[in-house]
Amino acid sequence: MNGYGTLKTAIRALRLNVMRTMLTTLGIVIGVAAVITMAEIGNGASLAIQRTMASMGANTLVVIPGAANTSGINFGFGSVMTLTPQDANTIGTECPSVRSVAPIVRARTQLVFGNRNYAPTYLYGTTPSFLDIRDWTDMDSGEMFTEHDVRNVNKVCVIGQSIVRELFGGESPIGKEIRVRNVAFKVVGVLRSKGANMMGMDQDDILLAPWTTIKYRVVATSLSAANQSSTNTSNNNDVTSLNQLYPNLQQNLYPVASATEQADTPQPIRFTNVDQILTDARSAVQIPSAIREITILLRQNHHISPSDPDDFIVRDMTEITKAMTSTTELITKLLLCVALISLVVGGIGIMNIMLVSVTERTREIGLRMAVGAEPADILRQFLAEAVVLCLIGGNIGIILGRGASYIITSVLHWPTAASMGAIVVSVVVSASVGVIFGFYPAWKASRLDPIDALRYE
Repeated sequence: MNGYGTLKTAIRALRLNVMRTMLTTLGIVIGVAAVITMAEIGNGASLAIQRTMASMGANTLVVIPGAANTSGINFGFGSVMTLTPQDANTIGTECPSVRSVAPIVRARTQLVFGNRNYAPTYLYGTTPSFLDIRDWTDMDSGEMFTEHDVRNVNKVCVIGQSIVRELFGGESPIGKEIRVRNVAFKVVGVLRSKGANMMGMDQDDILLAPWTTIKYRVVATSLSAANQSSTNTSNNNDVTSLNQLYPNLQQNLYPVASATEQADTPQPIRFTNVDQILTDARSAVQIPSAIREITILLRQNHHISPSDPDDFIVRDMTEITKAMTSTTELITKLLLCVALISLVVGGIGIMNIMLVSVTERTREIGLRMAVGAEPADILRQFLAEAVVLCLIGGNIGIILGRGASYIITSVLHWPTAASMGAIVVSVVVSASVGVIFGFYPAWKASRLDPIDALRYE
């Protein structure tokens, strides 16, 4: 008997008892539907976690300046300024694995509005790309400052919800001015609330302004541990203290070099620098290549010889990414294990029904053997019946699984994502279950003695 004849005979045998066939396939239907539903829920959870990680900066790379060394003492990364705005521009144009770049100038000082003052946790001079990197492009009100503001050193800023609460009492700050070290910044936008990060730090306690404005109008030095409001340095032309109004009242702790001494020992030229450069890779997979590209490019820009160490460091969020990814994979595997148990139970049900079928059809088996059927033909027939049962159940299970995912998303609003891999695996597993659990009943049928089978009542 050829394959087509075997399949036709198997289908005809299954149609003789429709109710039994439907009940037999029910276990496979439930198992396959459970596998697909759980896989799609797991995929949806993975995508949701990836979006959450992206909003926290999971693909973010931070380039930090190098460490200063004096008399064998290492002062730690960031103690010497080696990064420039030009470094940020070249990273954005020459590193294909990098999606966005934003230079950052940090400050720590008081904000003043009316009779209120407040020192935010984050006061950053940056570019509009900062919000793109941090997945923060949706504004609560107003708009982000532009590259035009960065180039023209405009005194504009956007603030977070915590600053709105502390300085404005919840009122709209759009169009109002905040003084930052006696520099008036016009509030052009308010960021949407983002809450605390994984470390418990308030992400809404932030002020963003063009980095050129922070650098040239507010603070000319890099961020130190102290609040920069207490220093007297100012780049404004306005007189802001008695020491500036009466220079002779200012006491110098150290001798000031004369013009002749300055000419004899000229100081090196200090180029514009930034405190750090914030970038993000195009995807989590491209993080290693982005780090490699940034490292090679900055070593070339800084003219570092192969034998010398880097004067910068590139940090990523690898630990957070690995932790979240491993958690997601563990959840998905647990869900699939539960679903696979349903498939195994369905397979056992098929084996049980096929054993009953062999017992009931003993005389039929004896007749087939009497008219010339070989044991291999009997084996193939019963195997074909088991596989057909599983494939029918698998197809119905696929439809029910996809429908269940749609209902879960619509009613419970859980994130789900279609998984073609789960559908393919379900079909393969269904056929495999049919072969594995149908083999023993088919083998038992093929081993029957024709004479005993004909005598069976």
